[in-house]
Amino acid sequence: MDAEIVHDDQQGCFLIELERGRAVLEYQLLPDNTVNFSRTYVPGEYRNHGLAEKLVRAGLSWANQQGLRVRATCWYVQKFL
Repeated sequence: MDAEIVHDDQQGCFLIELERGRAVLEYQLLPDNTVNFSRTYVPGEYRNHGLAEKLVRAGLSWANQQGLRVRATCWYVQKFL
């Protein structure tokens, strides 16, 4: 499934707009130069197509480029650390 990932830094998320909803990876920037990835969500009918993985990989790549330390309170993101 082709998916364009958008980084919405105002809302603190990476997202993929879908025909019926959106897939999202939410994060918070912390004062100690850390990003906390707190939640992933993919609508039920779009699950098991790799969308959450694409979002997490984009988020981790961005964090690396920004020189941020990474924390994950989201269980799904923890699998990638």
